[in-house]
Amino acid sequence: MKIQPPVRVLIVDDSAVVRQILAEILDRDAGIEVVGTAADPLIAREKIKQFNPDVITLDVEMPRMDGLAFLANLMRLRPTPVVMISSLTERGADTTFQALALGAIDFVSKPRLDVARSLQAYADEIIGKVKAAAQVRVRPLARPVTRHGLEPVAPTPGPAPRFRTTDRLIAIGASAGGTEALRVVLEGMPADAPAVVLTQHLPASFSAAFAERLDRHSAMSVREASDGEAILPGHAYLPRGGQHLRVIRDGARWRCRLDDTDPVNRHKPAVDVLFRSVAQNAGGNAVGALLTGMGDDGARGLLDMKEAGAATLVQDEHTSVVWGMPGAACKLGAVQEVLPLDRIAQRLLTLSGQGH
Repeated sequence: MKIQPPVRVLIVDDSAVVRQILAEILDRDAGIEVVGTAADPLIAREKIKQFNPDVITLDVEMPRMDGLAFLANLMRLRPTPVVMISSLTERGADTTFQALALGAIDFVSKPRLDVARSLQAYADEIIGKVKAAAQVRVRPLARPVTRHGLEPVAPTPGPAPRFRTTDRLIAIGASAGGTEALRVVLEGMPADAPAVVLTQHLPASFSAAFAERLDRHSAMSVREASDGEAILPGHAYLPRGGQHLRVIRDGARWRCRLDDTDPVNRHKPAVDVLFRSVAQNAGGNAVGALLTGMGDDGARGLLDMKEAGAATLVQDEHTSVVWGMPGAACKLGAVQEVLPLDRIAQRLLTLSGQGH
């Protein structure tokens, strides 16, 4: 059996305390080697040349530097998997989503207070995400992106087919890489698309900023779901971070149900919770899609949807940042179609417009 060499990691953070704690956490794992640390991008640039790391952890909100510009240059000149260590603030959330758009693989959140203790609590998550990032093939940034050009204007929807949307429901789940994948899918949806329910693995304080970001990029109305609200065509619903989203039936219509029950597959919200509720309450009137993500959350729920008569599809391996969740669904036999990201929106619309 071939022994894998350890994942070589460079830690970039302006805080000496954070650099020390991250190094201690990562060095505990025999599969990881911290090859260096850097307090600013100039030092980081030299250490990248010196050590050629497999993964970089990066705090993009550092004083005296523009972390997004550094990340954009890195992805253009020397594409390397990056895991962000992001602060749990509104500004931190927006910066994180911009960094994901630039090509960062994933992020770990850190509260502003008592960083030392909080990072230790996230040790397993940090180790897991660094190891997963090392398996990702990072593609060079294809388009030049400036700090002020990260938010493209939502496209003007062209002529779109009219859908019988009152009895159709689209359910989508995603994790690592999903913030950008969901943006691409929702950009392809017309204003009168069937209702969409979403679950993306996010910390509680990031969900509002994420819903706002998706809303800016889609002709649909994208919002955080409220408990009990009706699910309507032309709208997409995202659970508040830290709560599961379920679909319940109320007579002839569906409603959102948010609950604070235990994590499922270590996640809250969990894709399996959403998909199983859709299988139970929408059955063959639903379409399910599982996008890029680490682990297997959503795979069993997608199988439940398929067995209930729903059409099912997943994002293909080539366009996924991490093909964990879609791959797990394929292995379970839950998938009817495997498609590249840029074809998923149109296929969801086509499947949603089919009668029985």
